[in-house]
Amino acid sequence: MTRILNADGTQPAPAPPGSPGRSAVMDCGLYVDGRRRPGEWHYAEALAAARRERGFVWIGLHEPALAEMSDIAETFGLHELAVEDAVKARQRPKLERFGEVSFLALRTARYCEHDELTENSEVVETGQVMLFIGPNFVISVRHGDACRLAPVRADLEARHELLAHGPWAVAYAVTDRVVDLYLEVADRLEDDLDVLEADVFDPQGSGRIQRIYQMKRELVEFKRAVAPLQRPLLTLTTQANRDVPHEVRRYFRDVQDHLSRTVEQVNSYDDLLNSILQARLAQVTVDQNNDMRKIAAWAAIAAVWTAIAGIYGMNFENMPELKMTYGYPVVLALMLASSLALYRWFRRNGWL
Repeated sequence: MTRILNADGTQPAPAPPGSPGRSAVMDCGLYVDGRRRPGEWHYAEALAAARRERGFVWIGLHEPALAEMSDIAETFGLHELAVEDAVKARQRPKLERFGEVSFLALRTARYCEHDELTENSEVVETGQVMLFIGPNFVISVRHGDACRLAPVRADLEARHELLAHGPWAVAYAVTDRVVDLYLEVADRLEDDLDVLEADVFDPQGSGRIQRIYQMKRELVEFKRAVAPLQRPLLTLTTQANRDVPHEVRRYFRDVQDHLSRTVEQVNSYDDLLNSILQARLAQVTVDQNNDMRKIAAWAAIAAVWTAIAGIYGMNFENMPELKMTYGYPVVLALMLASSLALYRWFRRNGWL
């Protein structure tokens, strides 16, 4: 196969998603009886072959442009509203039905590695995967890199018995991968929360509130991806749903169990983070009270000197001890003794 090289002999960089001349089709496979037919297929040819041989087509798209998605929609008979959702990729997790085609939108999530949690750290990266599931096809549309589908395809192609159940087996495999990533993110978030909690209660720790708020924002973003998926999965596992094969519904129930565990973890993390935030705010209030007590104690000590000096600065003729030879050092000694007595009293009561 010939390769087009740059002038310096290197391979050209791949075109970014959505750029002119770039195809969004990452893979197109024809599956019959749970096995992939060899060769490269155009999606229109693959769909015609799938209808003849009672198989199905799986097309993988990555951030398709509207023009290419419209051509695919015309070939497969997709509803324009679902196509618009797939291109814009700003959907909550949901399951809709347009005629014989089901539209499943998923929010993907991936944990972002970081050496230290700061007020600007990105902890959770989210994306979106949308599936069009029809009688003879499944179209996966991926936005972002939070969940790559090539490993899902490879694993599923090795499970011929499951793949033989048709397009809904692909929907299960993709959903299972998305939820497994949820579990990984939840476990890693727990480590970050442990570090954050230890730092807040460490006497030498910084415990910056900005870090807690940043973690709170990242957790809210993750929760928006996880929690709304419960209703679509519940719909897919009910007996009233005749679209999903009975055997595949069993697999979806396993995914639903994993999702329920993740939702419980996220809710507990949210409660824990609120507790950490309240504890830190209480610490700030206590620190402020301690500072105010110290300021008040030093002000009381200084007031002794100010009061005595103020009285003797009024310049009256008939004042006590004005004619005393050692009056000046006696008054200074009185000021110093009073200050020391107040200092000891404040120290004993924990004000200083």
